[in-house]
Amino acid sequence: MASEQQDAEAAPGPDIRRILHIDMDAFYASVEQRDNPELRGQPVAVGGRPEGRGVVAAASYEARAFGVRSAMPMARAMRLCPSLVVVRPNFTRYRDVSNQVFDLFREVTPLVEPLSLDEAYLDVTENTWQEALGMRVARRLKQEILGRTQLTASAGVAPNKFLAKIASGWQKPDGLTVIAPGRVEQFLQALDVDALWGVGPVTARKLRACGIAKLVDVRRADMDQLRSAVGSHADWIRQLAHGIDPRPVVESRERKSAGSERTFAEDLTDVARMRQVLVDLASGVADWLVRHGVWTRTVTIKVRYDDFTTVTRSATGAPVQSHEDIAQRAVALLEKTDAHTRAVRLLGVSAHGLGPREPPLDPNWLPFGE
Repeated sequence: MASEQQDAEAAPGPDIRRILHIDMDAFYASVEQRDNPELRGQPVAVGGRPEGRGVVAAASYEARAFGVRSAMPMARAMRLCPSLVVVRPNFTRYRDVSNQVFDLFREVTPLVEPLSLDEAYLDVTENTWQEALGMRVARRLKQEILGRTQLTASAGVAPNKFLAKIASGWQKPDGLTVIAPGRVEQFLQALDVDALWGVGPVTARKLRACGIAKLVDVRRADMDQLRSAVGSHADWIRQLAHGIDPRPVVESRERKSAGSERTFAEDLTDVARMRQVLVDLASGVADWLVRHGVWTRTVTIKVRYDDFTTVTRSATGAPVQSHEDIAQRAVALLEKTDAHTRAVRLLGVSAHGLGPREPPLDPNWLPFGE
């Protein structure tokens, strides 16, 4: 059943954007239930087999009631829900449905920024339906999606991307939540710190250990303390804690990589120091990824020795975005070089294969991260 939480949304002022975040509900599992009537009402997990180290790519809401979540090992999901029906993914079919949904989005506005097969940002400040209110656009889109695909979606409407994304998850499934400009502060006051963009479970624990439990606590936190918990994200996170997110909705991302490197005045021979430099460089890369709303599958390090010989090492896996994940891969890659026995004059960390956080075609991938 559809649910809506709506603040009074005034007609847009000249400087107020109308941003939507639309997220299909339990997308892969819902497509499977739509196409196989026997699965309707059943706890369904799309992913790899439990005996093959498979993980959950998507779980139906019936499965979620048992605690089954995406990225969970399928064997654990089966223990939580013995009646779980495991379905191998069919990404060709999911992409076909996704194309239907995104074709609809682009009928309404050219400003569509995909995040994955099943979610996107839309800037509907101006739209082909000539609707002044983002709420009306979102409601019509939800109706059109249901009519064309027989699937439900949840939508968030807000003045910026950060708030719109939070709003879309507020009343899932089939929800519609509007955060009007005049109600932003009231909404922010209700949020825990892990609602912040880029704050995962590990970082949230660090922040709570510093007495930062609510989002608004970030505003009053000591900046040195905040940086010790989140690194270079500190300024960005404080900005979000005030509800400020100036990022535009962008139609495409041309950039395919992001990186940072450092040349040393004196060659490094201390491997512990090299590891710390990689961690610091990873922070800058992660900050760029978070700001641009993209994830990386491949982390690469560059090592230039004292004789100017340069090598690179790469690791490719599940999409990651956080500082911790990128640093973990970078530091592990250092072990595959001669840094233990040779002096180093330059280190670099870069991210490649940038894009939305979409499960890879192999359903048996093992997630990295917190």
